[in-house]
Amino acid sequence: MVSLFSVAPMGLTDPLVLVLLALVFDAYLGGMGPLFRLIPHPVVVMGGAIDALEQRLNRAERDDATRKRRGVFTVIVLVGAAIGLGVALQALASVLAVGWVLELLLAVALLAQRELHDHVAAVADGLETGGIDAGREAVSHIVGRDPALLDHAGVGRGALESLAENFSDGVVAPVFWFVLFGLPGLLAYKMINTMDSMIGHRTPRLRAFGWAAARLDDGVNLIPARLSGLLLIAAALTKPWADARAAFVVMLRDAGKHRSPNAGWPEGAMAGALGLRLSGPRVYKGEAPRDEPYVGDGRAGVTPKDIRRGLALFRSACLIEGALIALLAIALAVLR
Repeated sequence: MVSLFSVAPMGLTDPLVLVLLALVFDAYLGGMGPLFRLIPHPVVVMGGAIDALEQRLNRAERDDATRKRRGVFTVIVLVGAAIGLGVALQALASVLAVGWVLELLLAVALLAQRELHDHVAAVADGLETGGIDAGREAVSHIVGRDPALLDHAGVGRGALESLAENFSDGVVAPVFWFVLFGLPGLLAYKMINTMDSMIGHRTPRLRAFGWAAARLDDGVNLIPARLSGLLLIAAALTKPWADARAAFVVMLRDAGKHRSPNAGWPEGAMAGALGLRLSGPRVYKGEAPRDEPYVGDGRAGVTPKDIRRGLALFRSACLIEGALIALLAIALAVLR
């Protein structure tokens, strides 16, 4: 298995080199949208499999204990399938002269740097040019809460919260698991994360069935979420208008207040760096209102300017992540 612990000489098949190339390609070209207008995107395929099993196994007439067992079964089957596919594709890539291209394309497809950046930028653009209605429409693509109930500040908070949380879920975590375990690690992580986004909710229908998916997602994001917070703090050091010290203090103090055991780390760093309050009360579609505490103690009124500053932090954090991977690659090449 090609991973961080491979002993082969550093080259295009090395996961560190591949992930660096993937980060660069994704940053400049995005997730290869034209290609996936011709063939299904890997995440779409994963989503179809998740939906099919959920519809078949999570029947309304079954009790919660049965639903939970069937949810565990679903996780085992789908994550196992993702790992098996990753092993097969990696074996295929290892015998092809340009097999590394296959790995690179998959890695680019499963990263979300450019896509996340563009979605969040669209919220700032919408608020500035089209007002609250345009902002709500743009933010509806990246948050699960009911956009019709969001004011200007709520739209802005939703955009920054999504940026911070998905920096961890969509950039740092995929890189982390790919570097450690190659394609099997990357595909397993994306399957877990996709399951959490689809069935890991606290609705009456999904609370029991999605329990295992949600808990597993919490586990695989434990380290990446904290790394994401540290990367955002490091990014704050590069911006004269950001407060790296406050980012560190708020992250440590408020991360535990968040409903998620992981999302509070990058959100806390983002809130502290920008002098804002994030999280707080919200209403998700199909769920009762949640009176949740704020993360951070700054302004709750998030503006388009704040969103753009958050995007600048995000870009710098991605660059720092890439630089650290490059340094690690060089260090391992020297040691080999």
